[in-house]
This record gives sequence, C-alpha cells and structure tokens, in this order.
Amino acid sequence: MFTAEDLRAKLQKINRRGYKAYKSVEGSYRFPKYQLFIDHVQSDPFAPPSRMRVRVNQSLAKFHRELYKNYHRRIALQDYLTREFAKNILRVSQGKSGTGKSGLIFIDKCGQEILERTAMLVNEDFVEARFAVGLPARGRSILADEAIDIIFNKLAVIVEKTLFYENLKQAELSKHIEQYEDQVYLQSKLEEHNLVAFIANGSILPRESGVSDKPLKGKNVIPFKSPKSMEMNFELPNSGKITGMGIPKGVTLVVGGGYHGKSTLLRAIERGVYHHVPGDGREFVVALPDAVKIRAEDGRSIHGVNISGFINNLPFKQDTQKFSTENASGSTSQAANIVEALEVGTKLLLLDEDTSATNFMIRDGRMQKLVSKEQEPITPFIDRVRELYEKYDVSSILVVGGSGDYFSVADCVIKMDNYMAKDVTQEAKKIAHEYADNRKREVVSEFCITPRVIDPTSFKLGNKHKVKAKGLYSILYGRKNIELHFVEQLVDDSQTSAIGEIIRYAAKRYMNNKLTLSEVIEKVLKDIKEHGLDIISPFKGQHPGNLALPRKYEICAAINRMRGLKTM
Repeated sequence: MFTAEDLRAKLQKINRRGYKAYKSVEGSYRFPKYQLFIDHVQSDPFAPPSRMRVRVNQSLAKFHRELYKNYHRRIALQDYLTREFAKNILRVSQGKSGTGKSGLIFIDKCGQEILERTAMLVNEDFVEARFAVGLPARGRSILADEAIDIIFNKLAVIVEKTLFYENLKQAELSKHIEQYEDQVYLQSKLEEHNLVAFIANGSILPRESGVSDKPLKGKNVIPFKSPKSMEMNFELPNSGKITGMGIPKGVTLVVGGGYHGKSTLLRAIERGVYHHVPGDGREFVVALPDAVKIRAEDGRSIHGVNISGFINNLPFKQDTQKFSTENASGSTSQAANIVEALEVGTKLLLLDEDTSATNFMIRDGRMQKLVSKEQEPITPFIDRVRELYEKYDVSSILVVGGSGDYFSVADCVIKMDNYMAKDVTQEAKKIAHEYADNRKREVVSEFCITPRVIDPTSFKLGNKHKVKAKGLYSILYGRKNIELHFVEQLVDDSQTSAIGEIIRYAAKRYMNNKLTLSEVIEKVLKDIKEHGLDIISPFKGQHPGNLALPRKYEICAAINRMRGLKTM
C-alpha cells in the first residue's frame, strides 16, 4: 500500500498531462486516519466519475457493536451514514471545477425510504464509504492542484465529519436506528394479528407534490385518524404504545368522493412495504412486505402467462393458458400483472379504479343482458377477488369510486371523507342487500397459477453489450430496453441499477431450463442475504457504490417486461 504523500507526488507529476495519465493513481493509499482506495479512474472528464472508497478502522471510528448488532440495525446505521456523507459533500464542495464532471463528489442519493445499499459498509473491523469523484481537468488536461484539494482537503473534512462516531449527532443517529427497528417490528406483527396493513394515528399521508415524495406541510394538512371500530394498539420496542387503523385480511374497499383521500391512502399503503426516515410522516404506515400494486398497462409485452383465470375464448382461438403478446390491452395487461405477482408469492393485491381497465374490474347486470358471457372473454376481477382470498389466501385492497357492486364481495369498507377515514362496512352491506342488482357471477373455469421457466437464451449478452440503468424506469440490457414506468413500487434509481445486475447475475448462474422464475430469483436473493449486495456487482474487486436492494416483485416485473423474452 502506498502512502498519502505517494499519491500527492503522483498527482503533481502528471499535472497538465493528458487525462489518461490519471490511470497511474489507481491503487490504495494510507492516510493518517483512514485508507483511500482509488478503484477505477474514468477515461475522460465526461465519462462516469472515478470510483473510490474510504475505510476507517473501528479502532478509530468507534461505532459500538450495539449500533449494528443485527441486520436491521446495520442497514439503518449505514443509511444514516450515507445521508450524512451526502450532506457533508454539499457543505464542503463548491461544485464543478473544470470540464465535464470535474470536481464533483457523488455518493448514492437516498430518498424517503431506508434501503439496503452498497454505498456504505459497517462491520466489526471497519466503516467504509463508497463514492465517486470527477477528477478535475481543463479540456482533457489534468488539473493536479484541484485534484489534491479534493482528495486531501475536501474529502478529509467529509470523512472526519461522517465516519467517526464521536463527530456525529448521536441522539439523532440512535433515533434513526431505533425507529427503523420499530417499523420492522410493527410490520412483522401484521400476520400474527391477521392484518395486511396498519396506519398509525397522526400519520401524514399526502405528499408535497406529484414530483416530490416529501410530506405535505401546512395548516391544511389533516393527520390520519383511525375509525374507533378499526383501532388497534401495538407496543413497539423503542417508541412504546402506538395506536392506529388495522386493515384485516380479506377484501377491503376504500370508497369516497373524488379528492377526498382514497388514492392517497392507497399510495401510502403501497409504500408501506418499505420503511421510512424519521419525519417522513409514514414511519408507521406498514403493509405486508409482499404487497403488489396492480394496474392496467396498455402496450406492455407478455410472455407465456396463464391468464385463463381472467380471459378465455379469445377470437382466433388464441391460447390464454400460455398467453403472449407484444402489445397488450388494458385488460390483458392487468390480468397478466396479477398472475405474475401471484406466481412469485404476493399475498396482497392493491388496485385503484383510476388506473384499472374498467372492463377488467366489473361487468354490470345490464351489460350482461346485452352482451352474453359467450361473447365476452373477460372474467372480471369482482368475480375472482373472493376466490383469490378463500382459496389462495390473497387479500385485496381496492379503491372504488364508481361501482357499488363490490359491496357484496367486501369484508371491510373504508370511506374517506375530507381525508378522514370512516368504517362504513355495515352500511355498505345493508345497501348491497337492499339494492341487490341482477348481475351474475361469470366464472367459467378454475383459477390456476402456473409457474414458468425462463429460456436462458433470452438474456444472453455479447462481449461488448452492456447492462445499464437509465434513471428509475428504464434498463438497457444489451440492445434491449426494459421499460418500468408502470411498476409503481420501484422507488430508487439504485434499485433499478441493481435489477439490471441481478438479471445478468441470475442469467449466468441460475437460468438453466429447469428452475422457475420464482426459484431463480429466490436463489439470487439468498446469495445476496449471505454475501451482501456486492455479490451482483460487475466490478470484481472494486466497489459497486450505486446499488440498492429491490424486492423480488420488481425484479420479476423487469424480467416479464423484456421484449423478446422466451419461456419454456
């Protein structure tokens, strides 16, 4: 290992030389309080920035074992340190200092959710931050003095303020960890109490805007309050007693007028599969971790999916037991989205009438008389929702504003009135009884979930082909673009990056013409649990600082949306 002064000398030696001379500084360097690893130097100022790591031994960092004694506390600690590193970058960095990305310091950006990431690593031996630096240049000529300032001055301050326990706001750090621990505990108790979701009293559900996931603020914000009939208490390990609304297993409707909070409640529940930072407002809004938001998705590709439980008798005798199309309709896409989620194990479906195909959700009695079942290939969701619960233990939460027919199949009905929740189950049941319609249940076949085996040639990459995420909703896999705009529980760009690498890793190791899609992804997630998220990195021996752990549902959603996918 080189010394810090060796690095200074190397930089001074290549001053004003061509940018490729920066390659000579790759390696590891010993600073007085930490080690610096320059894993990869970018090829020019406009290329992705250079990947670096800083490692501080625990003998100096002094993060006591209690802070990371189990998986969940470690994830929360690493999340907090990543956020602090990012804050300290903003405090010391003045932005660009040259061409392209020159002078910029980057670490993975954290949102409102706390996710397992590769940006920070804490263990018994050391604390390690993984970040990137735009090594400075004018044109393509090296600016050594600016590079020295970044590495020896700015970075030193960031490390000092972030990676040493004594320099942190220790009470704030403890709250971050303990509240995360409470959220994990609360979510783990749902199944025991026969619940699929819980919303704590006082939660702030509305968001700042359509482009911001931060909580809405102001005097008009109405904190959530549970109806008394649905109120439950939990005793949390750190925060003590908490009270709120428990949503039971079964079929739950959320009804109410437009702009009264129905979709806001559902969006909070769909994000309840994740845990949130203190101050988010949804800290104690939790859902079963395998809940999946379902919507219509016109134009998506579908490959070998058994949608016969919802769609049958298509014109030209199309096979719906192994259905494929490159341009799905709203109803066929929504059917496929449900079946694909069931295929990998969801126990809670979340649907909003506003983003659903109307003919998939309901066919009323009048339409049944005009268009006979023999002429209609769709079995609407209303006729399968109870079967999914009673036979497969799959619950549903549906936002419904236009069809009271669902009252007759619901176990629980919540009415949102000016953002206040009311339990109107008995009233809805009474209405369903008094105003019975003449629609008939339209089930013509048994509902089946058919696991699929992916043809491994679908994901074969050439030597020069890349896997690259392009923002939150797009992955370039070789020459194919995987579009994820309607995968609504994908929340972080780094999750999308990880999905791309997981697909590559899975294709290489586990797609073998034998394992089902669900089995393949379970094996990958088992590897990640045992060896860490680093295992899927394409940079062997180097850090992958921009990956965040996705759920298996979003991984499978990406695989299922790859055009040209082949199944066995």
